[in-house]
Amino acid sequence: MSIHFNTGIKNAFLPYSPFGAARSLLAVQLVVAALLWSFSNAKVLPGPQDIAHAWLQMQAQQNLLTELWASIQVLLLSLLLSTGLALLITTASTAPVFLPLARFTSVLRFLGFAGLSYLFMLLTGDAYELKLALLTFGTTVMMVTALMAEVQTIPQQAIDHCKTLGMRNWRITYELVVLGKSATLLDLVRQNAAIGWTLLTMVEGLARSEGGIGTLLLNQNRYFQLSAVFAIQITILAYGLGQDYLLRKLRDVICPYTRFDKNETT
Repeated sequence: MSIHFNTGIKNAFLPYSPFGAARSLLAVQLVVAALLWSFSNAKVLPGPQDIAHAWLQMQAQQNLLTELWASIQVLLLSLLLSTGLALLITTASTAPVFLPLARFTSVLRFLGFAGLSYLFMLLTGDAYELKLALLTFGTTVMMVTALMAEVQTIPQQAIDHCKTLGMRNWRITYELVVLGKSATLLDLVRQNAAIGWTLLTMVEGLARSEGGIGTLLLNQNRYFQLSAVFAIQITILAYGLGQDYLLRKLRDVICPYTRFDKNETT
């Protein structure tokens, strides 16, 4: 038994080695990290007690959870819009006439919000529309880039096989891109949902009148309220982990074959 235990510990430090207690190891690491944080005397990081106190204070005085819900709503709407736009642009790019549009959309990922904010202000009617438009733009260009890369990996043999089955043109696109890449699309939705949170603070900083947890974070950071900043970040992290878990489960429900693929590779 000791031999197996020593082998298991050794494998934990070796790349691509079988290790059957990954969750237990993660739990131990989290406990150790929490203990080190709790008993640390570092003045740079606030302690757990300070963060908990700041969280309760912000909830009581500044409606932290209400601001979080406001941000969640706009993020989910932008995620739906960006997913629809990215899928439409990518599927259309299988026709040569629409390919330049898809490539141009992908190139736009290099543009920062600082240079586009004035343009979006002119195109939108209020602060909410501005925030929604910026978030949708930021996630759409990234999703189009990733989906275009996936479309390019479709082998010619698969296209020829569809043609031998009597499929033509857009039916091939539907089968190979919309259906064939549905699991990949759902993975990209998960990734872009996380990207949306990284863009949120910048976007809500441009549209402060609409509030949101990003605005609250900027206000606390401006006055160096580190305990409050950490409380907000931990709140976002907790929601983000829950969101990622639910989206992963949604993918497993819609594309159940992905579970078998994961089992085969482990």
